[in-house]
Amino acid sequence: MENGKNQIERDHFVHGVAYLLRETFEGPPDGQGSAYLDRGIGIFSTLEEISARQASLDFHGTTVAAQTEHAKFYLDRICEFISGRTKPVNWEDSWLIETVNESEWEALRGSTKKSYESTLQCLDSLTDWSADNIGMAMGMIAHSAYHLGAVRQIAKFAAHAGEAGRSESASASADPA
Repeated sequence: MENGKNQIERDHFVHGVAYLLRETFEGPPDGQGSAYLDRGIGIFSTLEEISARQASLDFHGTTVAAQTEHAKFYLDRICEFISGRTKPVNWEDSWLIETVNESEWEALRGSTKKSYESTLQCLDSLTDWSADNIGMAMGMIAHSAYHLGAVRQIAKFAAHAGEAGRSESASASADPA
C-alpha cells in the first residue's frame, strides 16, 4: 500500500461522504436511487413540514427539537475535532433544547442548515485524512442517518397527534352539550 495501490483517492472519499451527508440532509438527487428507503426525504424537508408545537411534542422522552439540536451540535463538534480540537466536549449540552416557539424553531432549522453547510466545507478543506478523521467522517454519516430516522418517526407521531387534536377539537365544538 505504500506505493498508492488499493488506496482510496482523497477526492473520491470526500465526494462519497459529502454525497451521503447531502442525501441525509437534503434528500437524494431527483431521478436517482437513494441510500435510504424513503425517496425524496431528508432532514430539511422533514423539518419544514413540522410546526414548533409538533417539534416540541414529547415522544418517549425526546422531541424533534431536541433531536435536531443534538444532530446540529454533533456536526459542529465533529468538524472541530476533525480540524484539530482536543478540548473535551460536554455532550449533555447537545440536549439542552427540548421545546421551541415558532421563532426559535425557525432559528434552529436555519442554524442546522448553516452547520450542515459548514460541515461540507470542513470536509472539503481537510487535507489530513488520518484514520481518526476518516472514522469521524464515517461516524458523522451514521449519526446523522440515525437522527434522520428518529426525527422522521417522531414527526409521524407528531402529525398523528396533531390530527387527533384537530379531530377532538372539531368533535368538541360540534358537541351540542
